[in-house]
Amino acid sequence: MPCLYITTNLNLDGIDTDPIFSEATTAISKIIGKPEKFVMVLLKSSVPISFEGNKEPAAYGEIISMGGIDKQVKKKLIETLGSILQSKLSIPRTRFFLKVFDTTAFPTRSKI
Repeated sequence: MPCLYITTNLNLDGIDTDPIFSEATTAISKIIGKPEKFVMVLLKSSVPISFEGNKEPAAYGEIISMGGIDKQVKKKLIETLGSILQSKLSIPRTRFFLKVFDTTAFPTRSKI
């Protein structure tokens, strides 16, 4: 079940964010290969973010998934989600940072 959490320094009050949720959900579903009904997207705005020493529009995202993420998928997620934020919120792709985490990438330690 992939979960994308995006934080931005933009004030999104009065902005229609539905297209962001829709496009991000569809993109994650297609790229990771999980059904859209299992994709969760969270969007938090008006968070103080300083990037490159200034407070111009920027965003930080984290995506966590249980499987389905390899090097190519990670690259595609960064590229696609950056493009969505650029087209919908005018956040330059160079001011978007995405942390990608696959929970199945690390072995679990069993005491059994």
